[in-house]
Amino acid sequence: MVDELDRKIISILQKDARLSYREIAKKLGIAVGTVYNRLKKLEEEKVILGFTPKLDYSKLGYDLTTIIGVRAQGKRIIEIEREISKDPHVACVYDVTGEYDIIVIAKFRGREDMNKFVKKLLRIDGVEKTYTHVAMEVVKEDFTLEV
Repeated sequence: MVDELDRKIISILQKDARLSYREIAKKLGIAVGTVYNRLKKLEEEKVILGFTPKLDYSKLGYDLTTIIGVRAQGKRIIEIEREISKDPHVACVYDVTGEYDIIVIAKFRGREDMNKFVKKLLRIDGVEKTYTHVAMEVVKEDFTLEV
C-alpha cells in the first residue's frame, strides 16, 4: 500500500531522480534510513520501475511521432501487441476499445523509417489494417503525473 509519505518521496523523485537519499530525507524531515527502506519497498512492489532521464527525442534525431491504430484478429491481439512492443521505435502499446484494437505510439528519424515500420506491422500475422497519424507538433509529452 502506497501511503502519503511514499507519495511525497515519489513526487520529489519525479522532479529530480538524481537526488540522494540524504537530500530527500532533508526535504521531508525524516531519517535517511526511512527513505532507503521506502524506496526499496516501492521498487520491490514494482511501483517504481526504474530511474531514467527525460529526453528531448527531437534533439536525438527522432523528429516524427506517430499514433498508429491497428485492427487485429481477436485471438491474436495479445501476441501482436507483444511483437509490436519489441520494436525499438515503439514507446507505447495500448489495448483499446473502439474501431482499432491496438494503439501504438512510436518515434522515427524520418518518413522512410516510419514507412518500413508500418509495412512491418502489416506483415504480422493477424494484423488486418493500420491507420497512421503523424503528429504535426508535440504540445505536451510527459508521463509524470502528480501522485
